[in-house]
Amino acid sequence: MVTSFNETDIAVIDAIYDQQKANYRQVGKTTARERIRKLKAFEKAILRFRVDLQEAMKKDFHKPAAEVDLTEIYPVLSEIRFAIKHLKDWMRPKKVPHPTPMIGSSSWVRYEPKGMSLIIAPWNYPMQLLFAPLVSAIAAGNVVMLKPSEFTSHTVEVMKQIIANCFEEHEIAIVEGGVEVSKALLAKKFHHIFFTGAPEIGKIIMATASKHLCSVTLELGGKSPTIIDETVNIKTIVSRVAWAKYVNAGQVCIAPDYVLIHESKKAEFIQHLCAQIQKQYGKDAIDSPDYLRIINQKHFLRLKGYLEKAVLGGAKVIYGGTMDETQNYIEPTIITDMSVDSDVLKHEIFGPILPILSYRDKEEVIDFVNRKEKPLALYIYSSNKKNINYFVENTTAGATCVNMSSVHVGNPNLPFGGVNNSGIGKSRGHYGFIEFTNERAMFKQRLPSAIELMTPPYTAFKQKLIDLTIKYF
Repeated sequence: MVTSFNETDIAVIDAIYDQQKANYRQVGKTTARERIRKLKAFEKAILRFRVDLQEAMKKDFHKPAAEVDLTEIYPVLSEIRFAIKHLKDWMRPKKVPHPTPMIGSSSWVRYEPKGMSLIIAPWNYPMQLLFAPLVSAIAAGNVVMLKPSEFTSHTVEVMKQIIANCFEEHEIAIVEGGVEVSKALLAKKFHHIFFTGAPEIGKIIMATASKHLCSVTLELGGKSPTIIDETVNIKTIVSRVAWAKYVNAGQVCIAPDYVLIHESKKAEFIQHLCAQIQKQYGKDAIDSPDYLRIINQKHFLRLKGYLEKAVLGGAKVIYGGTMDETQNYIEPTIITDMSVDSDVLKHEIFGPILPILSYRDKEEVIDFVNRKEKPLALYIYSSNKKNINYFVENTTAGATCVNMSSVHVGNPNLPFGGVNNSGIGKSRGHYGFIEFTNERAMFKQRLPSAIELMTPPYTAFKQKLIDLTIKYF
């Protein structure tokens, strides 16, 4: 695991910022054809460096090539292709109707870039979570400074080559570093900041952005529940839960954080889940080429502490629990009988530990979920329409999947994002384009306006016109 990283000199950051500041209005005037050309070049560069990305993520945290393809490269390519297909329509001014008193006028919405954008990405999906919002920013006509995680230095080196292949620094630039570089960036006046990471850091981003009245998109996280009722076929759904939980070693913002399962299905679910883990990763996941490592020692120790405290509090390890600190390895783990005050039930786990709780009545589920912050995602497994509707109507989440987990992020026609503590704003597809866009209201008076008949001085006749307007329009 790599713990060292490069750090861009603050003077270089200042120079790039000044270049982008001088250039952003010109970039904002680009046509749909010009932006599409940039996106096609971006797509071509990603494909050119596909093998390099696979090798880099293998070095950074043992990520298998197939997962690099499926969870890093493909989602970005999908975003690019979707934007290319729809960009002309997105950019086209949209006419809107006007109320009757405004007869003789026309109204429309003009879509213009916000301008100077900053994208800050985490380490768990180092390419996808940096480049997917970049696609939206390019489509919207912005200049962008990119700040990737310092924890995936091999991947960053490849991403720098991709960006250098397509863009000049006065339009798109990657800067590297840790806390000091982040502080230097956040001290600058951007027009939009897109951040993906923990809610605690999101609060800092939002507070800092407020000093410049800069808009923000915050893709955060939280404790995403998985609800499994008494009507499901466990054999059918267990692979879906196991995949969503243990892919990327659980280091996924939309991973199932804990399971709430009807007591009549608990034993059967655990039995099949254990078998499914072995099917995916073998009896010893440490030997599997398809199982990742925890990104660094800091997060390894955090997860180790969560598990040890849970066991001290009475939790039972049903499966897994083996760790190897020399590799930052934590086996896929299942635990039950946790204290409600344990860290695994209070904090987002962001790792391969799955707490399982049972319930008898649906009301217990709603009470447990709603006592926590609103989650980024909520998963419901049920064959009963009434149960599904009950769980949906009595909870709030950034997204909900029924009888599946996590795949909603792959549909560019859906908004992706949280609510309150799990996020502010939406991304992907058209929603991402809008996030980096100022929807400018446009109004033009073409004929004499009825409003002119109701300006001061207010005569009895004008009052009658006002009364009619209030009554009928």
